[in-house]
Amino acid sequence: NEIKNELLQVFFQAEQLVKGGQGNVLDFDSSLPGKKEDLGHMHPSSLVQYEVEEAFKQMGFNVYDGPQVESEYYNFTALNTPADHPARDSQDTFWLEGGLLLRSQTSNLQVRMLEKYGAPFRGIFPGRVFRNEATDASHEHTFYQLEGLMVDKDINIGNLIATMKALLSAVFNREVEVRLRPGFFPFVEPGFEMDIRCLICDGAGCSVCKQSGWVELMPCGLVHPKVLEAGGLDSSSYSGFAFGLGLTRLVMMKYKIDDIRLLESGDLRFLKQF
Repeated sequence: NEIKNELLQVFFQAEQLVKGGQGNVLDFDSSLPGKKEDLGHMHPSSLVQYEVEEAFKQMGFNVYDGPQVESEYYNFTALNTPADHPARDSQDTFWLEGGLLLRSQTSNLQVRMLEKYGAPFRGIFPGRVFRNEATDASHEHTFYQLEGLMVDKDINIGNLIATMKALLSAVFNREVEVRLRPGFFPFVEPGFEMDIRCLICDGAGCSVCKQSGWVELMPCGLVHPKVLEAGGLDSSSYSGFAFGLGLTRLVMMKYKIDDIRLLESGDLRFLKQF
């Protein structure tokens, strides 16, 4: 209230000056054009996220949000990752008090969504995730992912591949070369890694793709029966696919950014380019 009253007094004095009250004379021409403000704009991560959301909306997906401070159950256990599972070691988690944690993946919303909405379900969950790991040109402790989940009857791998190709074509406005290779993730079976040919070096090899010519973009696969059951569904009647899209890496590919750390640096010299 003290600050409010002080500001009101300042505004009142300014108003009197503009109106020429209290004997003040102010050389002010209200017909002159205003000065152009140096306004901000959308962050490149937000630009790409909204593009991706729009592409999925056109395919009938809804957009959902969820907690960044999560319980161990939804982040791991409900995703078929018990306490002694080695998959937990691959995600260096920021642990909080009371068994809570900073979510290491947007997969934490899979079971939450199935519990709340049931099946059929078609949705994406974009958001920020956190991992306690060393940073380099392609790794950061804070970054953005987008989880996708589709559950219905008779869903197969062909549906997954077609959806991913449609998305990438919409984001890059051209056909993008991708490859599928086997991958293990406890919440999908079978599981795959979908890689995109590096657009920074055109497949020649650079620090972003670790000289391989390919960038890991999204783990994916068919939803594990135990995850469906954790969400309250009959796994003998329903199937589905899930994928985790690295939004931050997608931003790097789209704008040819060669260091992931620039995106969260707050460096205006970098951000003003967008």
